[in-house]
Amino acid sequence: MAPVAVEATPIPLGKRLLDIGLSAAGLLVSAPAWLLIALAIKAGDGGPVLYRQRRVGAGGAVFGILKFRSMRPDAERLSGPVLATERDPRVTPVGRLLRATALDELPQLVNILRGDLSFVGPRPERPEFVAEFARAVPRYAARLAVPPGLTGMAQLFARYDSSPRQKLRLDLLYIQRRSFWLDLRLIALSFWVTFRGRWESRMRKF
Repeated sequence: MAPVAVEATPIPLGKRLLDIGLSAAGLLVSAPAWLLIALAIKAGDGGPVLYRQRRVGAGGAVFGILKFRSMRPDAERLSGPVLATERDPRVTPVGRLLRATALDELPQLVNILRGDLSFVGPRPERPEFVAEFARAVPRYAARLAVPPGLTGMAQLFARYDSSPRQKLRLDLLYIQRRSFWLDLRLIALSFWVTFRGRWESRMRKF
């Protein structure tokens, strides 16, 4: 059961068509990279290539997000759900490269094609964190009114260690101003951050 439920707003047709077109094209173009990444992960420690994790989407619905594994298989066996830290020892050597370039998130193109995610929107968080932040941060649940995104204003302009309250301000700003053209600009900026390998930067990405 989702920890928080709100009424989701309809997805604009242009946004959904953009998601379908880009995710389908991305899956085709990135197919060779999937093979190379899978081989690198397997060669690193022999563990699973992909992992599935519960995240909260639009309206508070819980779905399974797909990612290339960047941490040890037993990363949360003793600690339970915890946010990653700078130079997190649970991250594998291959995983550090994947996370810096966001290549660990390539499988989420499948989530976008299915409609679980959009390319642009608030970051989808785990149910445990959503429940915690909703109790501590006023209006936090408002970010669940739109589909979560692979990238977004908070992902691009907040620091990794920015507080949930700071990230929420950027999420709400996106919800207020969202448009087809804003999505295109944020996607273009995301490609630039990926090209520079700055996704894991704890400082500014630009």
